[in-house]
Amino acid sequence: MEKAVVTFSGGLDSTTLLYWAAKRHEVHALTFDYGSKHNQQEQAAAKKITRLLKIPHSTIELPFVNEFFKSSLLKDGGEIPEGHYEDSSMRSTVVPFRNGIILSIAVGYAESIEAKKVLYAAHSGDHAIYPDCRPDFLKAMSEAGRYGTYLGVEINDPFIKMSKKEIVILGTELGVPFELTYSCYKGGKTHCGKCGTCVERKEAFQLAGIPDPTNYQK
Repeated sequence: MEKAVVTFSGGLDSTTLLYWAAKRHEVHALTFDYGSKHNQQEQAAAKKITRLLKIPHSTIELPFVNEFFKSSLLKDGGEIPEGHYEDSSMRSTVVPFRNGIILSIAVGYAESIEAKKVLYAAHSGDHAIYPDCRPDFLKAMSEAGRYGTYLGVEINDPFIKMSKKEIVILGTELGVPFELTYSCYKGGKTHCGKCGTCVERKEAFQLAGIPDPTNYQK
């Protein structure tokens, strides 16, 4: 099987992508700690899931992001806003060019292990708020990967036109253990149920008509 690197947070989307990719590639999961409020909980989830799948997993620390960048998502940032994922208030959670940095490193890692693909779980619901999740951006990053490596490493975004609801449906078909995934931006041991990513998560299960196994704060 062809090698592929999956940028893996331990969240719902990237876990579904990991299960999808594991059926098609020899997968290496790559997690990034960039100093967000929820990185610790995400990493714990990522470790459990990769051990379950018996997939090689590495974590790369990027402490400079929290030190020099501005975002409410970061430990030194402000309060995480509550509301729907597409609300304008969610712009405060944007970490400037985060995905550009992550994907650049993933491309370098991919070439180092002789993998020709980096897989990334951006989906259609990300487009409204996050400019570095949009199709044009990802297309440009993939071109940069091809031109900037001897192997011609490509960045693939198989979920880019899918909704969160469709990802939940796909993940259910693949047997994804959603109860092990973590998404909450506030970073507590229990999902808050009120931040943008929690609201989107709950909405996706409701729209899909699939029971949500997530433990939310009451």
